[in-house]
Amino acid sequence: MKHKLLGFSAACGVALCSSGAVAEGELHIYNWGNYTSPELIEKFEQEFDIAVTLDGYDSNETMLAKVQQGNTGYDIVVPGDYMIAIMIEQGLLEDIDANTMENFGNVDPKWVDVYWDPGREYSVPYQWGTTSFVVDSEVYSGDINTLGLIFDPPAELQGRINMLNDMNDVINAGLRYLGYPRCNSNEDELRELTALLLEAKTHWRTMDYSTIEKLTSGDVDLSQNWNGASMRARAQRPTLVYAYPKEGFTGWMDNVAVLKDAPNLENAKLFVNYIMDPENAALISNFARYANGIMGSEPFMDPEMTEAPEIVMPADAPAPDFVPPCDQSVVDFYNVIWTRLKQ
Repeated sequence: MKHKLLGFSAACGVALCSSGAVAEGELHIYNWGNYTSPELIEKFEQEFDIAVTLDGYDSNETMLAKVQQGNTGYDIVVPGDYMIAIMIEQGLLEDIDANTMENFGNVDPKWVDVYWDPGREYSVPYQWGTTSFVVDSEVYSGDINTLGLIFDPPAELQGRINMLNDMNDVINAGLRYLGYPRCNSNEDELRELTALLLEAKTHWRTMDYSTIEKLTSGDVDLSQNWNGASMRARAQRPTLVYAYPKEGFTGWMDNVAVLKDAPNLENAKLFVNYIMDPENAALISNFARYANGIMGSEPFMDPEMTEAPEIVMPADAPAPDFVPPCDQSVVDFYNVIWTRLKQ
């Protein structure tokens, strides 16, 4: 778990919030590790005299478990799409009327009427991308656009593979490889999936969220990975290539939301509006290396962001698969499979 106090507090200058009010105090953010732009936080602190603290988590489920315990002291969380839907249903998020905020007009319309928060009452876009895998093209020179490299790997990749330590990402990849639907409760198909995963695991080296570190250290040559993390890894290991497997891959969006009974509610709302400013959204993208869903941010983004193969999908790639929350009965099946896989 990453724990970091970022930046300093300074008196507000001329460039304040649109209302002209001077904010002050604290803001506590709970976000994915290594995913928050220090430059954005420092800028926010200086403009509004708000001291920001940042804690990190490694999965949606880790964050949810923490929040469900209550009294976290956090104001802001950054759940993935399906997790937003779960947290709204469980009454864990504050209805902040995000769609009435001043900067909401900058949100790309395609990210407004989304299944996880229709009309955007509770959340706004943070970053969006895909989950596939990245492989070193010097180690393996064949066709990379197939999940077969993960589930039936060639000799040169056996024992050199890292998978995300994420139940949904691993299981959904296996279901795609077998040609079976997601949120699957067919027991025969799940038995086949279990056998596939257990056999494939014999060729995996690790199951870890620290994908950039695993790849750049040379510990593995293939890792299931997010596209932005793959771009960051490629900056240090140029032979890495991001795959768009023919069997399909996950699409996702992380979203900024405010926890119910946030101790610094008004400061949290200020931050939500702040990241919908195109220049500020670009700061996030330039650090995390994902698209942001905010119109007008491109001129402020690093030029390579608009050309990177990890960000710009090829025309012949299948459409990303956004997977909604599964029924509890399906989750129960998945938990059994995951427990066996992790033994």
